[in-house]
Amino acid sequence: MSNKVLKIFFILVLAIFAVFVLRFVFGGPEDTWLCSNGQWVKHGSPSALKPTELCGEKQATNFEECVAAGHPILEIYPRRCQMPNGETFTEEIGNELDKMDLIKIDNPRPNQAIFSPLTIQGQARGYWFFEGDFPFKLFDDNNKLLVSGIAQAQGEWMTEDFVPFEAELEFEMPLAEKGWLVLEKDNPSDLPENADELRLPILFEKDLMPIEIYFGTPETAGPPDYDCQEVTPVVRQIKTTKAVALAALLELLKGPTAKEKEGGFITSINSDVAIQELSIIDGVARVDFNDQLEAGVGGSCRVGAIRAQITETLKQFSSVDEVIISVDGRVEDILQP
Repeated sequence: MSNKVLKIFFILVLAIFAVFVLRFVFGGPEDTWLCSNGQWVKHGSPSALKPTELCGEKQATNFEECVAAGHPILEIYPRRCQMPNGETFTEEIGNELDKMDLIKIDNPRPNQAIFSPLTIQGQARGYWFFEGDFPFKLFDDNNKLLVSGIAQAQGEWMTEDFVPFEAELEFEMPLAEKGWLVLEKDNPSDLPENADELRLPILFEKDLMPIEIYFGTPETAGPPDYDCQEVTPVVRQIKTTKAVALAALLELLKGPTAKEKEGGFITSINSDVAIQELSIIDGVARVDFNDQLEAGVGGSCRVGAIRAQITETLKQFSSVDEVIISVDGRVEDILQP
């Protein structure tokens, strides 16, 4: 064989080898589906059907993962998250829809982030109660009981109509991120056929910060020889916020929790008091309330206690040196003894 023929043969072998490398090494497996720019593309003649899972991203397995991936949410109830391949995931809301004609809950709502103290509010048919109340329980996601208690009817319960109810609970925050709130139909007979419950998924708020709320005690609000303006702080956890002074005042207006009342704390501030404006400028906090702040208020002791509660709650913050209280914009003639 001549040198020329050998040279041509050698070039052909190299060309075939180069095609092989490009095809099977850099080109990927033959006869398969390849992911390219978020799309499945044929490589060769694959015998398998086009993959149904997402190309180029992690496949979601539930509603939360679908939302976290930024996919669109269908605003129906319960909400649904739709994947690019058409698959949808439905938000877990417990059995709320099944129980809507028996019991409705306004707070907390399904999947709401909660922290202690928590006020439960809603409506239930009169026959959900017995002697005006029914039990509830709070579990973490590992089915550990965190707290149980009694919800009280806020109206005449001997009816088949809906009756408002309310309950207040305090609990230690668990390590778990999720849990369940269970509102049980009161069942004095203990017969299984008479039992019923509303189950709601909830989240435990982890982004919390401590603040101080100032209350009086029976001694400081009592006889004239006590200092009515002596107030004592209680520490509460609230959701982290930049408007911390406003958040503290809102907590103050809620009054003592059941546990704080057991500890002897009281408030001299009326219920239904609302904050109309709050500003803090150059160390001076100006807070304006509605007229409920002074409605029915009399006596220097109570007036002094109200001012002390508001002032000390605001002066816990380093940005506040002085507090000016007003009612409907009036400063001079408010909270008179």
